[in-house]
Amino acid sequence: MKRAVPRDVTPHGVAHARRGFSARFASLRATGASALAAFLVVLGPGLLAGLSDDDPAGITTYSVLGTDHGYRLLWIIPVSTVLLVQFHLVAVRIGAATGKGFVGIIRERWGTSWGYLTVVLLLFANFGTICAEYAGIAAAGSLIGVPAWISAPVAGVLITLVVLLGSFHRVEHVLLLISSTLALYIVDGVLARPVWSEVVSGALIPRMPVNDAGWVALTASLGTTLAPWGLAFIQSYAVDKRITTTSLRLARWDVIIGSVLTGVIGLAIAVACAATLHQAGVRIETAADAAAALRPLAGSFATLFFGAGLLGASLLAAAIVPIATAYSIAEGAGEPASLDLDARHFQWFYAAFVGLTVTAVSIVSLPGLPLIPLIYSSQVLNAVVLPLHLIALLRLGADETIMGAARATPWATRLGWVSVALVVTCIAALAWSWV
Repeated sequence: MKRAVPRDVTPHGVAHARRGFSARFASLRATGASALAAFLVVLGPGLLAGLSDDDPAGITTYSVLGTDHGYRLLWIIPVSTVLLVQFHLVAVRIGAATGKGFVGIIRERWGTSWGYLTVVLLLFANFGTICAEYAGIAAAGSLIGVPAWISAPVAGVLITLVVLLGSFHRVEHVLLLISSTLALYIVDGVLARPVWSEVVSGALIPRMPVNDAGWVALTASLGTTLAPWGLAFIQSYAVDKRITTTSLRLARWDVIIGSVLTGVIGLAIAVACAATLHQAGVRIETAADAAAALRPLAGSFATLFFGAGLLGASLLAAAIVPIATAYSIAEGAGEPASLDLDARHFQWFYAAFVGLTVTAVSIVSLPGLPLIPLIYSSQVLNAVVLPLHLIALLRLGADETIMGAARATPWATRLGWVSVALVVTCIAALAWSWV
């Protein structure tokens, strides 16, 4: 049974809605419960937001990185992981301190017009990504002969039923279970039998690209790891989970673990392709191409694990990206945004989720429809939105009027601006390579 979420979005209403989590967390601390038990209470936002970045677009990006450039550019994945930890921590801190998601706090701090603009940008940027997730499901199904017009709708119905009928914690448990399938990519990385000394060298020693394609690969790897929808999701999800400033220390470990696992899985995908497809001179365009090409090079198990991981990643992201977008739409409209809302009555949050899912499934199921232009344009828009999102997070995190004692330190803010400069530089280099 879903619990009702108060419609009061004032600070008093937020405090009331979060009282259950705070009491539960405090009781664990007061009764001397183990640190593990307290950690399990806050586990979720960082893990899901991080692992969902390893979606079909991310898997394809890492596959191309390893296939086309071998071990040379692996270092961008650890760098992206550090940035992921940094900005996910900022987003969680803002959510914990304010009790509002990204669009909600934009709306409060800078007005409804900026809130609406943020929703529009995220909606356009996210929709192509949602289509990409269902395209990933279709691609995984095609590996065993299941057509897209069957696999995509079936997945859409199952995901929608889980979100509409499940409580917050049940939805979270299902998503965490699905995310565990991504561990198969680590097995794939080992099965590929890479040259480990070259893996370590490529991952730790930065070497610049030798051509425009290398710059594209670097920027794409950075952008697929640090996605605007992931940043919006982790903040809104942390609010939905009732994370507060008292639990931030443990929530920080959730973010770090989720981000590191994301980087390890991305590295395993790139290594598997570098050790096999790159050595054989194979060229690929999608993650499904990589899975099929691995069969003669690394065996049937490698193909099976790669395909199963692609399906799990697609299902996870096909749930999370629409949830992230639905959070933003509801917050922009000033309506409640929670997985615990009563689905038997109209809710902006659920209406947005269902609308996005049905539209994306319909598009992916159409035979012969070219998805690449839609997905490509959404990724370009993501590249434009990302620096704006990061700048907004840094400004909000350093704003004492909304953060109070939880505001970022000057040192952390300066480090954040250095990271933004790095992101902008990569995007500028990519744009220059296209001119």
